[in-house]
Amino acid sequence: MASTGGEKMKGCGPKLFNAKGKKAAKSTDNRSCHAAEPGPSSSKVALSPPLRTLSEVRSMRLSHFLAQSSNNTTTEPIRIFVSTWNVGGKTPTAALNLDDFLPPDDKSDIYVLGFQEIVPLNAGNVLVIEDNEPAARWLVLINQALNRPADVDANVFQHEPSPSVDSSSSRASSSLDTSFSDLSKTASGAAIFQKSLLKAISKSFMPVRRKQLKACNCPVEMTKTSYRDACFRCPKAYADETDSSEEDEEEEVKDKEKSRDSYGSVTDGISSAPAARDQLKYNLIVCKQMVGIFVTVWVKKELVQHIGHLRKSCIGRGILGCLGNKGCISVSMTLHQTSFCFVCSHLASGQKEGDEFRRNSDVLEILRLTMFSRICRRSGRKIPEKILEHDKVIWLGDLNYRIALSYADTKKLLMENNWDALFEKDQLKIERDAGRVFKGWNEGKIYFAPTYKYSFNSDAYAGETATSKKKRRTPAWCDRILWRGDGIMQLSYYRGESRFSDHRPVCGTFVVEVEVLNQRTKRRSSNADMRIGAEELLPTGKGKGTARNVTLPRV
Repeated sequence: MASTGGEKMKGCGPKLFNAKGKKAAKSTDNRSCHAAEPGPSSSKVALSPPLRTLSEVRSMRLSHFLAQSSNNTTTEPIRIFVSTWNVGGKTPTAALNLDDFLPPDDKSDIYVLGFQEIVPLNAGNVLVIEDNEPAARWLVLINQALNRPADVDANVFQHEPSPSVDSSSSRASSSLDTSFSDLSKTASGAAIFQKSLLKAISKSFMPVRRKQLKACNCPVEMTKTSYRDACFRCPKAYADETDSSEEDEEEEVKDKEKSRDSYGSVTDGISSAPAARDQLKYNLIVCKQMVGIFVTVWVKKELVQHIGHLRKSCIGRGILGCLGNKGCISVSMTLHQTSFCFVCSHLASGQKEGDEFRRNSDVLEILRLTMFSRICRRSGRKIPEKILEHDKVIWLGDLNYRIALSYADTKKLLMENNWDALFEKDQLKIERDAGRVFKGWNEGKIYFAPTYKYSFNSDAYAGETATSKKKRRTPAWCDRILWRGDGIMQLSYYRGESRFSDHRPVCGTFVVEVEVLNQRTKRRSSNADMRIGAEELLPTGKGKGTARNVTLPRV
């Protein structure tokens, strides 16, 4: 049917759209596609102008251009690395080894890295203005880990691979620490500078044409529900296509000059020019902070062009049920023809009986309140606006669910390495089994020790050194990674052993099936000149009408 339609449009196109008022065309149902010969009967019989009535537009549904079949897409595997870490409000130094959080030999296609408590959750950060310096530091360290040259040793800081933060590593001097230490010496307006610094640093790791990440990447061939939706590309996509790399470069130069004029060369050596950005193996596509929650998403350079509909949403669930000391940051995007949502959260704390219900409430409210901005329609359905509408969802973070046992019973099972018996008392497992939270979600088998709470720079749990039962914390698997959707297979689920924080980082690796347009569809989709306004196909008067400004596809 597709080939017949293509031949039909090829044969009758020039005659159909170049018809004069003196010539009448036959009905579109006529297979001959020849122009009607003028004769005496042509003045007596009223023939409908071709493609002029609304019913004809609806019946055709522009199927010659928009026909979409099940074999238009194929599936390809994508490797995604996910890591979450509550860093306890501590600011990283250049001596910090990220190998336990970001393995150097992983080689995934996408990295989703979430943090909690990147700043102390005090009144100043929660109620006044959040401190962005730690976020900027983490960005620089992550970039160095992901985009290190292949011939450079995995330890980019050239120190012994110890996760501890001892006095010798604290005295380590580097240009990174020197640059950031200048922030504390600046005069008034330091908070404003921190924001501009974080923005400048994040831009230096992003694609040159980063604005296109938010654009529509829908295929040209889309099934529409009415003639008003009969466009070949979403209107927003055209608006975003006008955003050139030159505009991005000019904006970046202005920001960089502003920072340099006010604060010297603090950002020198950190920000990179667009030419240098082309050499990055991974580009930063998302960087968002909400008080202590911080999420970044990095994508292989080759995949960036296939990212679209990029949006972010923040939900505060902290003080008064709305402030950002607790809550989540959600990221929505499409990769090829598959929608993804990544949720990085920090839920309500507390180990008293009943505190798990507050955490359940946080999850339910996040699912209810998170709403992504509306962009366009694709393949007859909306681009997801809610978390559960996405094809693939991965939820990571400090979920804060505890173990429903006393400290003594928990310690006994820990000494025996009896993970199965301990996990039976895990609050998240109990709540999921009861159907009260994360119903329909998946989590990998846990083969590692509880990740919270450790003493500073130690492998001992904090409960062993606590001076009172009130301050003692029962070890728990607070840090978790869950997922939802078909075509997701988890390859690994483990914890890192860094002593930097009272939490241990938790990592997971996934292989995800992604729908990709086949080559034939891509060739048809690449014709950006195929734009037809349906209103221009309708008659302009009772007797006759003309079709204007119509560009046919190349066949």
